[in-house]
Amino acid sequence: MTTTAPETPETQLLSAETAATYAEWFACLAEPMRVRLLHAVAAAGSTTVGALTEQLGISQSTCSHHLRKLADVGFMVLSKRGTATRVSVNTACCTGLPHAAEAVMGMLARPRCPTDLPDDVTVRALRSEDWSAVRRIYAEGIATGNATFETEVPTRKSLEAKWIPKHRWVAEIDGEIAGWAAVAPVSNRECYAGVGETSVYVGEGFRGRGVGKALLHKQVTAADTGGLWTLQTSIFPENRASLALHYSAGYRTVGLRERIAQHQSAWRDTVFLERRRARDDN
Repeated sequence: MTTTAPETPETQLLSAETAATYAEWFACLAEPMRVRLLHAVAAAGSTTVGALTEQLGISQSTCSHHLRKLADVGFMVLSKRGTATRVSVNTACCTGLPHAAEAVMGMLARPRCPTDLPDDVTVRALRSEDWSAVRRIYAEGIATGNATFETEVPTRKSLEAKWIPKHRWVAEIDGEIAGWAAVAPVSNRECYAGVGETSVYVGEGFRGRGVGKALLHKQVTAADTGGLWTLQTSIFPENRASLALHYSAGYRTVGLRERIAQHQSAWRDTVFLERRRARDDN
């Protein structure tokens, strides 16, 4: 058996076969010593049974027993090198095991973009006359203390140079700019041409009216059809509304970046999220 995760259709419950596979994996890890062994081997990259017995203070027979159980479900690869047995982690489990946890917790059965969009919000491409409103809304986001590490509003020139021209949007309510969304490239390397970093800001007087939902809907649908296969963003853990909004658009948490940077002289964490296009065969 390999640790390649079975496919999990986004709109269906786990199949009985997939559930049985995941249960076998988790059952194997129900023994604390196996968890310690898996961690020790993963940290070392590759090691020997003898080294593990010394490191964990266990007998060779106990170590070999648990390693065989881990190898049986595909977590470990055992190979003979002369009289020694070398142990390494099956690299497939580095993705298969996290995938299983996300599938069981329902993280893979996410919607692809927000629904129930507000009728009174219009989203259109950003125009030159919108920049003063965009920068004002940016300032209102900075003032919350939970929107960005920026402490001053970037200049129009820097934002124009940073944002991808075909992925700049504003939302209007009754002709007034209520929010904006934009995508910036993450790298100038050709292999990352379809990977963008997103921003969504809603004006102070328009929050709670579905403006962010309308902007994110436009942003992700435009990305899906406009050559962007991955969108990523970093959000302060305290910004629960923004996290919930992005989850509704098919984003998933990649990880928590602890003490990633200082904000107002204090170290802050960010939640790193990404959204993959449904199909990558374009």
